[in-house]
Amino acid sequence: MTSEELLRLLESHWTTVITGLDDDDLHLLSRTLREMKEEAAAGNPPGVARAVRRLRRTLSALPPDHAVSEALGGHRYASGTHELPSLTTIDAVIDVLGTPPPDPGELLRAARRRLLAVPALTEDEHAALHGGADPPAGLIGLRDPDRGTRYPRFQFRAGTGEPLPVVRRINALLRADRDPWGAADWWLGGNRWLGGVPADLLGVLPDEELERAAAELVGAF
Repeated sequence: MTSEELLRLLESHWTTVITGLDDDDLHLLSRTLREMKEEAAAGNPPGVARAVRRLRRTLSALPPDHAVSEALGGHRYASGTHELPSLTTIDAVIDVLGTPPPDPGELLRAARRRLLAVPALTEDEHAALHGGADPPAGLIGLRDPDRGTRYPRFQFRAGTGEPLPVVRRINALLRADRDPWGAADWWLGGNRWLGGVPADLLGVLPDEELERAAAELVGAF
């Protein structure tokens, strides 16, 4: 990973970088970026490279599963005077890291709005398909204050209310009965392990591969 790529990654993940570091590391991060800017403006590549090395050491304090940590891998301390970041990129990162993170409550509300917007069956719609039967256990039911409980459609065979067995098995791994929102977010969010959105990969990837990805998340294996 080049220094330019690292800074662009910082820019795109600024919210979780801010919340993933303590106050001392955040202060060091800010000071290091300012030093990097000064050295870049002075046309001093060795000075920029020193700041990049310090930046990588500072970022080693992030959780190991953070996107920045994963991208750095085993190269946290690699550096050099080649492929150094541009002054424009350094400025952009300084600007965005100085922005206060959004309210956590609003982030949660936005995430739930996104999950409630996906195609879903209501309890009445499922009952109409199955002669009044309640949705079976093991499915994700998301409570909408205006529309009642909604069951995302990816859990059912196309055009029916019949649950997919692999979905119910994975929902059990994800403890969807206790945390339906978290389980829904796993199914409907991007997954680096699988290279896509798990719900979109049903019937595309082998069921076993989807189950392994979920098991890896919860440490079942």
